[in-house]
Amino acid sequence: MTPSSPNAAKRSAPDLCEPCAGIQRHWRKAPGHAELVQGTHHREDRGHGQASFTRYRCDRCGAAWEYENNKANQHAGWALLAH
Repeated sequence: MTPSSPNAAKRSAPDLCEPCAGIQRHWRKAPGHAELVQGTHHREDRGHGQASFTRYRCDRCGAAWEYENNKANQHAGWALLAH
């Protein structure tokens, strides 16, 4: 019987790069990192005002992010969409 490595599953699935792993999620005004490339941008009307959404893709690891800027919601901010 061959011993299985606990890191085998981690190696088969791509990980976030170090800068992406350091992004603080769901906190308004948290910084991104230099290798995020801006994509689409749209606004939505919310009951308490407008929120703007901007999508980004990381050039290093390919992670797809969305940043919600909503002055009425301190827990808006960065959300990981796909990786």
